[in-house]
Amino acid sequence: MASLLFRKSVVAPPSAADQPRTAIIDIGSNSIRLVVYQGPPRLPAILFNEKVMAGLGRSLAATGAIDAAALATARGALARFAAVARAMAATTVRTVATAAVRDAANGATLLADAHALGLSVELLTGEQEAVAAGEGVLSAFPDADGVVGDLGGGSLELVRVVAGTVTDRASFPFGVLRIPALRAKGGKPFERHVAGRLEAAGWTGRGRGLPFYLVGGSWRALARLDMDLSDYPLPIIHGYVLSTDAVLRLTRAVPQMGKQRLRAVPGLAAARAATLGPATALLAVLLRQLDSSGATASAFGLREGLLHAKLDRETRAQDPLIVAAREEGRVLGRFPEHGDLLHRWIAPLFADEPPATARLRHAACLLADVGWRANPEFRAERGLEVALHGNWVAIDAAGRGQLGQALFVALGGQGSPDPLPRLATPAALRVAAAWGSAIRLGQRLSGGLAAPLEGSRLALAAGALVLSLDDAALYGETVQKRHEALAQALGLRPALDVSPR
Repeated sequence: MASLLFRKSVVAPPSAADQPRTAIIDIGSNSIRLVVYQGPPRLPAILFNEKVMAGLGRSLAATGAIDAAALATARGALARFAAVARAMAATTVRTVATAAVRDAANGATLLADAHALGLSVELLTGEQEAVAAGEGVLSAFPDADGVVGDLGGGSLELVRVVAGTVTDRASFPFGVLRIPALRAKGGKPFERHVAGRLEAAGWTGRGRGLPFYLVGGSWRALARLDMDLSDYPLPIIHGYVLSTDAVLRLTRAVPQMGKQRLRAVPGLAAARAATLGPATALLAVLLRQLDSSGATASAFGLREGLLHAKLDRETRAQDPLIVAAREEGRVLGRFPEHGDLLHRWIAPLFADEPPATARLRHAACLLADVGWRANPEFRAERGLEVALHGNWVAIDAAGRGQLGQALFVALGGQGSPDPLPRLATPAALRVAAAWGSAIRLGQRLSGGLAAPLEGSRLALAAGALVLSLDDAALYGETVQKRHEALAQALGLRPALDVSPR
């Protein structure tokens, strides 16, 4: 990843009981969704996530109004979501509506229905939608520099993000439920229409050489399809990169795919299949007109952006990977703050690592205890699974590979199981395996407690890995073996120094 600089903090996080729950009900043009969050403000965990494909925008192009069936579906969804939010004791319930409700002649009817359920709806403008989408991408990609495209059922928002800030933004009536009508006259007239609107708004060429960040369910579905077609080894959409050539291939492939082939794609919702054609066609045009280098999928969008925009500057500056790993370690581990202490203990061995690499090592230390509840025969596999499939952001596939290698070794695994060699280079995996060996030594020496680590030190000296102890009794047989294993991983000889302070 590009270098990321964050404020360092080892302040103990609040317990789960002290963390309020926030619910967001998002009334979109294609779906209505409830998400309930709880956890550290910088990156709260998702406790509950449910959507209903109401299709509020499907009749807008033809009638200018939400049809009766969609309104009925929406009423049922809002009633359920309001009840669930109450049952989950959400401290804050924020309800927002976007393009379909904003543009429909009868949008006020749905707003009144929501009000009757006790929901106060914020009707976002196109600009507010755009800002929230941009903030969502910055929440997950703090160093993002490019153009964000948030594709909904009724509209497309474009946002320029750079240096942790949302700058220019615009909204266009190019939602996936409107694109079929725009494409009815053919591909070239459609591209001319989109190009004309972009040029009039001053967006032509605005993404020159920069990534285009994909926000929205239809584009996430497109990324999932490409992952399946390319046999991608990591089933994580967030951060997945689509090259311009891949998008062109998809524009040719998607129209030829039948329902049976699309149903075979793991995790691809049937309701999204119908939007793949419009989503692919629009993306191809946008990449050409913006002159973007490619597309990167973001699992974070409007809802996360609403949360991120409320944060103070100090909280925004926190590294979301470290925040999330520390919280996961707190929930799954045995000893609070042990991960941060372990990170400081092994750091002298890796002092030359760049900050982007050191933060991955820090995350590995914070997650070092996640497998302790598993069957001893499968602790290494549990650590690998957490690293590869955890809900992490601000980390790419290669970073997940290194994190997985470190935890696999730290929890007793040998070698580099699949798919690690397909995610990271051999050199990167060797470095991560050394982290794992160092973590494994620290865990055994300390028993997960602070005092043994505080009374010991690791250092490199004259071709030796020196372990200094205040208490010689701590150097048992197993500790000695792990000391020797770490020294071998680093190409050094082990040395022991017992000198009480």
